[in-house]
Amino acid sequence: MSLHPRIQEVTERIRQRSALLRRTYLDGIDAAHREGPQRARLSCGNLAHAFAACGPTDKGRLRADVTPNLGIVTAYNDMLSAHQPYETYPGLIREHARSLGATAQVAGGVPAMCDGVTQGRPGMELSLFSRDVIAQATAISLSHDMFDAALYLGVCDKIVPGLLIGALAFGHLPAVFVPAGPMTPGIPNKEKAAVRERYAAGEATREELLEAEAASYHAAGTCTFYGTANSNQVLLEAMGLQLPGTSFVNPDQPLRDVLTRAAAERALRITALGDDYRPIGRLIDERAIVNAMVALMATGGSTNHTIHWIAVARSAGVILTWDDMDLIAQTVPLLARVYPNGEADVNRFAAAGGTQLVFRELLDAGLMHDLPTIVPGGMRAFCDEPRLQDGKLAYAPGVAQSADEDVVRPVSRAFEAQGGLRLLRGNLGRSLIKTSAVKPEYRYIEAPAVVVDDPRALNKLHAAGALPQDFVAVVRYQGPRANGMPELHSLAPLLGLLQNQGRRVALVTDGRLSGASGKIPAAIHLTPEAARGGPLARLREGDIIRLDAEAGTLEALVDAAEWASRDIAPNTSPAALDLGRNLFAVSRDVVTPADRGAMSISCGLPHHDGTWEYDAEYELGDAAHAAEAPHEAKDA
Repeated sequence: MSLHPRIQEVTERIRQRSALLRRTYLDGIDAAHREGPQRARLSCGNLAHAFAACGPTDKGRLRADVTPNLGIVTAYNDMLSAHQPYETYPGLIREHARSLGATAQVAGGVPAMCDGVTQGRPGMELSLFSRDVIAQATAISLSHDMFDAALYLGVCDKIVPGLLIGALAFGHLPAVFVPAGPMTPGIPNKEKAAVRERYAAGEATREELLEAEAASYHAAGTCTFYGTANSNQVLLEAMGLQLPGTSFVNPDQPLRDVLTRAAAERALRITALGDDYRPIGRLIDERAIVNAMVALMATGGSTNHTIHWIAVARSAGVILTWDDMDLIAQTVPLLARVYPNGEADVNRFAAAGGTQLVFRELLDAGLMHDLPTIVPGGMRAFCDEPRLQDGKLAYAPGVAQSADEDVVRPVSRAFEAQGGLRLLRGNLGRSLIKTSAVKPEYRYIEAPAVVVDDPRALNKLHAAGALPQDFVAVVRYQGPRANGMPELHSLAPLLGLLQNQGRRVALVTDGRLSGASGKIPAAIHLTPEAARGGPLARLREGDIIRLDAEAGTLEALVDAAEWASRDIAPNTSPAALDLGRNLFAVSRDVVTPADRGAMSISCGLPHHDGTWEYDAEYELGDAAHAAEAPHEAKDA
């Protein structure tokens, strides 16, 4: 089927906007490729250092220029349940590469913090910046010039975008991402959320809460809700950077190890030493970026990707904007309901048809580009399901029909006519809302503002009985420049409890929410942020705020003259400097706004004077028709 005209339009708009930057990026890839295998340029002393610890077989192969060598960049640590399985992957990969006449080395490790551990804690203020640290650590890992392709071991929130940014800095190298899979089901996510709300109401003990949390997060693997980590996996497949169907195979399954070996084998087949060279910088273009956003909207994925993929795109010389995302969201229907957008976990989603069914539906409807990937067959290959056949990897066509239409549906019977996210505009700036997680009856609110600079203040106001019946919680000075833009998921139980009581509540913030957050209408990532003098800093207690997710608007209903006369309210909760937060002061000073990717590193190419200025380029993403189509609230 031909491409949908709106998907074609937004792709072409991105291509034209990015033409110069993309060309410069590709020229750099071509220059690196022309110089041949990297380690051929190493001196004898350099090379001897590189293989000093290797065994005789690997040493012999690394002395030659024609034997491919895989670099492994790993985010392993055994505190993250999603990353604990990676402990054994390097040995598995090395062994398999050796059996194929090649070599593999761990090029380096990158930090991997767990947002589940740091929610509501000081470490959360380092969470977003960790993405950029991971990108830099990836670059350091690959800077040895020893590798013909790279395997990236990472799953969770900032880790995958950071690895992607780092990989694209070495765009001449082929890249294969290797997932570890989700943990098996624990207690239903809805049941866990209910215990959290009971605890917030004082109706459950800490022991009951801990028991529920432990029953949910109970084993190795990714958390089973459809948050940022699992959204990462879907987006990687939508861009063709993982083997097809690898996202949701559980750890410790025989198929998991077979897929890991197959990933190593595939990376070896697509190096410049062979005749099927597929560098990541060529694969990730404006079409791949659009595919990722289409998949995000169709599945109701994490809001965090509205920031991360702007940075990823920039790393490939592509300028993506929130306006592009909004147009895609208005075009692509919602095909999946996975918690927090429904009750199912990702295991149930995979069993019902998973990514294979979603991708086939999108391709058949002309809503996704069929493009080159790391495997032959383009995106159509990602409609097939991996299986074990006589102990070897085989692929079979994915299911033609959903096994559970409460979880995943075809385009013809979509849950909603439009995707899971919406861009909000108004006199408070621009923000985003995850509509797929909010019931239609809660997508509009007009209520007085309760303004705080510290999210913990809301709990104190609730305990004191000082919160109005209906209100909009405004939590400001939570943007990238203020304190690193922490997630505010710790507010979800309280606000969910109040909504359950029949009260109308919403959240407006220049901070982030967890990819697992839902239920409450939340205008997040508000930009310009308060710390940049944004309109949010002009709000006062009691101001009436109107949030309309269907119309795509967010406004303070304040007289224009009075609004203009107001001073910027000071930040009463400035960033602390303990527990390592002092080390990120420079990051806070230089970080770009949320709608520019919240980047604290020099991602892409500087201007001729050596400065880094993004604003003018991103303003080109505005289009007169961007807000024409309202979000349709159509539950099937």
